Amino acid sequence: MKSERNKTIDLTVEAGREYLERCVSVTERAALSDVLDKTILGDSFTVLPLLPEKCVDLLIVDPPYNLDKTFGESGFARMTDEEYAAYTEKWIALVTPLLKPDATIYVCCDWQSSPIIGMALQRHFTVRNRITWQREKGRGAKANWKNAMEDIWFATCGRDYTFHVDAVMQRRRVIAPYRDESGAPKDWEESEQGAFRNTYPSNFWDDISVPYWSMAENTAHPTQKPEKLLSKLILASSDPGAVVLDPFAGSGSTAVTAKKLGRHYIGVERSPQYCVWAELRLERAETDPTIQGYADGVFWERNTAALQKKHR
Repeated sequence: MKSERNKTIDLTVEAGREYLERCVSVTERAALSDVLDKTILGDSFTVLPLLPEKCVDLLIVDPPYNLDKTFGESGFARMTDEEYAAYTEKWIALVTPLLKPDATIYVCCDWQSSPIIGMALQRHFTVRNRITWQREKGRGAKANWKNAMEDIWFATCGRDYTFHVDAVMQRRRVIAPYRDESGAPKDWEESEQGAFRNTYPSNFWDDISVPYWSMAENTAHPTQKPEKLLSKLILASSDPGAVVLDPFAGSGSTAVTAKKLGRHYIGVERSPQYCVWAELRLERAETDPTIQGYADGVFWERNTAALQKKHR
């Protein structure tokens, strides 16, 4: 039995049949209206060739890392580097026709798959940066450094692309606040909760928490990405009403975050179990659009939930 504070979503397929029935299947060429704001139950390598071309503004890909891992009813077996490079090239070839000329691409990876994915993206797109984020989770390792970082490659289809830096400002505590000659705060804000400054984001993110058992967004998915992380990608690289595609949708984090932020989504997931969790979360997003760590139009540091409430 879970404790009352444990909010982890682990609804079974049998108990969540109503959510599974909300998903769609794609077996022939689909129109955008057939798949927009839908979770597609199916394998991406079969589904992607049937989706409408040039409909996607933002592509967020969280492919299986090159590790032995169980996902729902199936799993992923570790490949050689050459095999994983071919696997990456395969899904890149399938998503490329779906992208608009000014589309943006983000791809998640770990330290081992990052070089392979980065090189593959360079062959097809304009790579603009590599984001590294601190996971703050994971078991310690006695014979190696604890693996606490992951990468996200940032690429675009061409020279024209969307980037709203003002939408992803970070609100940080000011350790040594500086005042001008009149005694007024210089480039920071004074409040009852302390001194804060809104700063431009870098490509190192240390304000992200991996979903855990007491968070409403948490599911039993083994590699779930945080809504806070995804909201940075979506806010920076898309406009309201844009179409966001996630071809490895998992428990629906990209779709849920896109919905909360006023974007359209298309998610493709082959696990019925994960589709149930995704649709349950999408239903909850209709009445609760909050994103933990994002409030008042800025991203707050870890462990500042109480300050966020007081600041409102």
